[in-house]
Amino acid sequence: MRPKFEYGEQVRVVRNLRNDGTYPGEATGRLLVRRGSVGFVRDVGTFLQDQLIYSVDFLDANRRVGCREQELQPASDPWVPTRFEFRDKVTPRLPLAIQGEVIARPGDAAEIEKVLREHPGGPAYHLRVNGRTLQVPESALAFLSPQSEEAP
Repeated sequence: MRPKFEYGEQVRVVRNLRNDGTYPGEATGRLLVRRGSVGFVRDVGTFLQDQLIYSVDFLDANRRVGCREQELQPASDPWVPTRFEFRDKVTPRLPLAIQGEVIARPGDAAEIEKVLREHPGGPAYHLRVNGRTLQVPESALAFLSPQSEEAP
């Protein structure tokens, strides 16, 4: 297992980082670092002998947070901000259909399963709705409830 990022390398976090209960002094679930933030790799370790964990200093947030490799990208890579992220609760803005069969309607509860930042034409998502997984462009989605919306 070789690390993708080295000590001192500048990296960007690709999803919001929340306290999973391992960050001292903060409530579980509290936002620690917002997606898109840039930090520097401080150390690389392992968890359960099969996962690399990077200790990343986010200077703007004055925090050092453990990050999994899939949560990071090189800071020099293009950043495509997205409105939604993994596990966000959303609803279609218009009926979604496959070969004329409507799968979901506005108001139906759905969940983001995967963010596709580099999708041609702009961000898209794998969306789980009514027992199906669909690929949907960002423009076709809204937050399920207005109070859950966060700025990117």
